[in-house]
Amino acid sequence: MQTKRVGPNENDAAQEEDDPDGPADHSPLAGLHAIARACDHPGPAMSWRQFTASVRSGPGGERGEAWVADDSGRIDHARTDRARTDRARTDRARTYDGRTSSGQGGGDEVTGGYLLHFPQDDNTHLALLRLMTRPDRRREGIGGALLDHAIGRAREEGRRVLVGEAAAGGPGAEFAKARGFSPASTETRLVLDLRTADWSGLELLRARAVRHATDYSLERWVGPTPADLLGDMARLTEGMNDEPLGDLAIEHQRWTAGRVRAREEMLARAGQRTYTMIARHTASGEPAGFTQLIVDAERPEGWGRQSSTTVLAPHRGRRLGLVLKLANITWFRACEPSVERVITWNSVANPHMLAINEAMGFEVFDTWHQWQLDI
Repeated sequence: MQTKRVGPNENDAAQEEDDPDGPADHSPLAGLHAIARACDHPGPAMSWRQFTASVRSGPGGERGEAWVADDSGRIDHARTDRARTDRARTDRARTYDGRTSSGQGGGDEVTGGYLLHFPQDDNTHLALLRLMTRPDRRREGIGGALLDHAIGRAREEGRRVLVGEAAAGGPGAEFAKARGFSPASTETRLVLDLRTADWSGLELLRARAVRHATDYSLERWVGPTPADLLGDMARLTEGMNDEPLGDLAIEHQRWTAGRVRAREEMLARAGQRTYTMIARHTASGEPAGFTQLIVDAERPEGWGRQSSTTVLAPHRGRRLGLVLKLANITWFRACEPSVERVITWNSVANPHMLAINEAMGFEVFDTWHQWQLDI
């Protein structure tokens, strides 16, 4: 097995890196993307465009890199054919033939890989890991070899802590335990089915909540933040530092107008469309809270994602979080009729936000742990 670094320009795929359907060839990065989509099932999966953007950088401006493992030309065709049949049977969103072009007429089987992100503006002691092994190639030592390689890369960058995530009770959790990671925080994923939601009930819920927030007005926009509001968005985004993190060794993030814009540019490269709504205190003009929904503009595949929601401390206790989320999802539904379900993450240590989501009709989808390893 060989491990090599790959990027969006691998095998001249640069012309097609913005194509949501992926490159025409079978580049190593395309092989890793196929594995990522298989591992994402049954939740929303990354489009090719979103995946290549995530290789470049993370949502907070983290520098990214991708590595793949392959069998160096040794292809077990029986296994490859069996895996293809299994993938068709389970109706994966994207299939692959298990090979990548070598550029010389040969082929290597991509068996796994990882994405590694290095925070730049803060938390420079961390490396953020997403490790993936082809489902039909697990328990062959591939994941262990990739983890050893990722630890080496993190150490080379001067990082001391490795953080990743895995679904509770799944193979990733078993692997993390075996390799000495500790579960540092727990989150649930919740889903709201827009097709069956009680919209009249949600409107009544919003009307009751608004009575507690009469001193505030709402503002909204699609896409990048207007230039004159970037300072407000930086201040609001820093409010996410109050989110419970359990035992994660993560410091507060520092947000500036420039960092907000850089994140938005990353989302645009990834083909993501954002719906942002903020609350403003009418008398003082101060920003009070915000919420954001995200959808893949080219390949939504029925999914939307609830991103950040926060209310700044001086403005809490007025049901602004509920008002914001209800107003935004009503607007979002009208603008994105192809979206059937919205998924969100909720820390189990944040009962207030969990209560808001449950009141809106979100139901538990699955549970995940953030795993941490001192290296």
